Amino acid sequence: MARLQHFGWFLSRGFGPHGWGREYLEWDYDWTDPRLYQQSARTLEQAGLDLVIIEDAISLGNPSTLDLRIRGAYGGPKHDPTALAPYLLDATERLGVAPTVNVLSWPPYLAARHFQTQQHLSKGRAGVNVVTDVGSSRHFGLEPLGHDAAYDRADEWLRGLRELWGGWKPGALVADAASGVYADASKLDAVQHRGEYFDFDGPLNAIPSIDGDPVIVSPGGSPRGLGFAGAHSDVQLALAPLDANLVADYRAKVHEAVAAAGRRAEEITVLFVLKPILVDSPEEADRLVAASASPDDATLLRIAAEQSSDLETDLTGQDLDRPLDPAIFADHVSRGSIKGLLGKRESFADATLRELLTSKARLGRLSDRSGVVGTAEELADFIEAFGEAGNDGFIFSGDLHPVTVHRMLDRLVPILRRRGILRREFGGRSLRSHLRDF
Repeated sequence: MARLQHFGWFLSRGFGPHGWGREYLEWDYDWTDPRLYQQSARTLEQAGLDLVIIEDAISLGNPSTLDLRIRGAYGGPKHDPTALAPYLLDATERLGVAPTVNVLSWPPYLAARHFQTQQHLSKGRAGVNVVTDVGSSRHFGLEPLGHDAAYDRADEWLRGLRELWGGWKPGALVADAASGVYADASKLDAVQHRGEYFDFDGPLNAIPSIDGDPVIVSPGGSPRGLGFAGAHSDVQLALAPLDANLVADYRAKVHEAVAAAGRRAEEITVLFVLKPILVDSPEEADRLVAASASPDDATLLRIAAEQSSDLETDLTGQDLDRPLDPAIFADHVSRGSIKGLLGKRESFADATLRELLTSKARLGRLSDRSGVVGTAEELADFIEAFGEAGNDGFIFSGDLHPVTVHRMLDRLVPILRRRGILRREFGGRSLRSHLRDF
């Protein structure tokens, strides 16, 4: 039986040159103009999506991959998503907005103040997608940390934010004009944080929102990443496998991490990131899949350049017909990105680079779960089947561009609504309440 699921949009190229390298560049939208994104955000809200998450990477990467990242605007330039978020919130009434925040970029006190302010101004629709990227450490004059240590730093950062957000105790805000007392200082926690990575004092001079703290989003499927999500996150992001059983297994791991942190499973929403390729007919899908079966070297090199950007490791000069040496990936490279390159293989010794890139080039059909190409009806079947397996919902990935948004949603939204999978209305006003509607 169909059940309601949550949906969102992942602005996958960040606040960058949207439309570049795409045929819809000729629509002549200006990627630096917030109206482009506001128009799309209003469409997402009309469609009943819960939130938009804005990807970000504050660095153009290391010198060896700089040209690969900016030549095709694949990894940069990018503007600050926290500056775009208020424009999206102003253009909508129900949609939650979660910009990506690197913990290196924001000292805890300033972060707590900024996002609590945004929570007030948006009436509870503010979110923060917390990431632990350490490749940008040099921009702050810091030595890079290892994978788990970076999570330790993010853990302390977020605990510091919660200390500050919780510093105004119940009854601290009086607002009694008759007595002339606005607030009771005796009910403020001074907050003196002395930690391994951060030292700061409170109390915070931003008062708590009646809608609670901003919603915390996090990616990361490593054991340390799951532990972080279990302790802190309201939304956990994961790459969508094409097997409902794997979805159930992953959700179970997230819930185990939540329980280990003393929280309840209903306090977290697990959303799988999905980037389907929608076509008009099964025949068109079959033609597209068949055409991808034998990619030429030019196609493989294009995919290698894209992967190089994500991995901050230049693959374009590697021998296509030899296995990769895993030592080429520095410690700061995302484990998830490395796993994504491997696909279903256990190690780089199991395949040549040509075979790995060919796997990325080849497409498959949604109808048989071999890939993501299909019609809107087939995608709805896929989503419904995952809902029956207990899935919380999906985050669609792509440019936040009117052409991309409509291409994805125009046919899909009516189908999902007729099947009772996609909401028509919101129960409350805040993002947190929307996530708890069902």
